[in-house]
Amino acid sequence: MIGLQTDLYQLTMAAGYFQAGKTRDTATFELFFRRFPLNRNFVIAAGLQQAVDYLLNLKFTGEEIDYLRSLPQLARVSGEFFEQLAALRFTGDVFAVPEGTPLFPGEPFLTLRAPIMEAQIPETYLLSTIGFQSTIATKAARVVEAAGGRGVVEFGTRRAHSPEAGVLAGRAAYIGGCTGTSNTETGFRYGIPVFGTNAHSWVMSFAAEIDSFRALQRLLGDATAYLIDSYDTLEGARRAASLGRPLWGVRLDSGNLLELAPAVRRILDDAGLPDARIMATGDLNEYKILELVAARAPIDVFGVGTELATSSDAPALGVVYKMVEIESGGERRYTAKYSEEKHTMPGVKQVIRYPDRDRIVRSHDCPAEAHNAEALLRPVILGGRLVEALPPVGESRERRARALARLPPKVRSLFTQEDAWRVEYSRELIALSAEVAR
Repeated sequence: MIGLQTDLYQLTMAAGYFQAGKTRDTATFELFFRRFPLNRNFVIAAGLQQAVDYLLNLKFTGEEIDYLRSLPQLARVSGEFFEQLAALRFTGDVFAVPEGTPLFPGEPFLTLRAPIMEAQIPETYLLSTIGFQSTIATKAARVVEAAGGRGVVEFGTRRAHSPEAGVLAGRAAYIGGCTGTSNTETGFRYGIPVFGTNAHSWVMSFAAEIDSFRALQRLLGDATAYLIDSYDTLEGARRAASLGRPLWGVRLDSGNLLELAPAVRRILDDAGLPDARIMATGDLNEYKILELVAARAPIDVFGVGTELATSSDAPALGVVYKMVEIESGGERRYTAKYSEEKHTMPGVKQVIRYPDRDRIVRSHDCPAEAHNAEALLRPVILGGRLVEALPPVGESRERRARALARLPPKVRSLFTQEDAWRVEYSRELIALSAEVAR
C-alpha cells in the first residue's frame, strides 16, 4: 500500500487537475538541489532503485480510496476522480543519473515526464527516498575518504530515525564506500556484507571476562572479534591475546583511541598475532577518523553509527521537484520559478560531464567533444516500463569510487572549498530562461 505515501496536497492538486480538465496535459519535472549542505563539495546520488520500485508499483487500493473519499478536503470532488485514481498507474518516462554519481547544485537526479496527475503524486516519495539516501551516501563517502583506505562499517541502525531508515541507510552507506553494515535486513535485501559479533551485555553475562571470550571463540571461530573495553581495555586485550587463534581481531569502543590502539597493537604482536585486526567504534565521524589516521593510529577498521546513519552534521538535503515543461492541447510551454533565492531554469536538461567541468544543457543538445564527455542522465523508464534492470548495489558503489577518483582532490575535501568544481549553463539554456522570464 504505497498510494498514500504522499502529502495530501499532491492529491488535492490531482483532484484539481481532474476537475480543471487537465488530466491529458503532460508535465515534466526535475528533481535536484539548489545548495550544498554544510561542508559538502559534492552529493552522491542514491535512492533510484526505491524510486523506480515506487513508480512501477504505484496504485491506490479500495481501502485507500475509501479513506480519501472521507476527507473533508475532497468532499466536493466528483466520484469520477476517485474512479480515475483507482485506475491510476505510472505510464510516463524517467531519465536519471545512475546511483553513485557525484552531483552538484542545479543538476537533476532525475527527470520525470508523464500525464500531470501521474507526475504530481510521486513528488513526496521521490524527494524523500532520493534526498535521504543521497544524504547518507554522501556522508559515507566523506567518512571513507577520511579513513584513507582503511575499512569503514556502517553501524547506525539503532540510532536511525526508524527501522526502515536503518535499512536504507545501510544500503546508501555501502554505495558511499562502506565495506558493509551491521543491519542484517540490508544484507538480506541487497546482498551487502554484514558485520557484528557481541555487545557488552555478552561479556557481563559471564562471571569472568575470559569465559565470555572463550565462548565467543567457540561460536565464531575465525570471525571472532573480542569487545575488550567492558572493564579494563588493556587487560581485556591480554586476555583475548592469551586465547590465540582462531580470531579476526578486537574492538575498542571507548577511551583514548590514540593511546589505546598502539598499546593493544603491541599486546597482540607480542602474543604472535600480527594479523589480528583492531576495530574502533564509539561516536566516530569523519573528523575524528581523520585525526586518528593522521596520527597513524594502528586501527584497521572503523565502525561508524549515529553520525553516519543520521548524517548528524548535515541531516537533510534540500532536494526540490520542479515543473520545467508542460504540454497541453499539442502546445508546449516552458515553466520556471523566478522568486528570490528559489529561481529555477525552464526546459528539460542534460548534464554533460567533462574532465574539468560540468555543463548543463537543453536535453536535445549534444556535446561537440563527444569523445571527451559523458551525458549523465540516462533512460530508466519509458512508457511506464523499465528499460533494463538497474545495476546491483555493488556496481553503484564502484561507480562512486571511479567517479570521485576522477574529480580534483579539493572536491573530496572535508571542508567547504569555493568553486571546487565548475558547473556552467549553456548559452541556449540561459537564453531560454530569459525568454520565459519575459
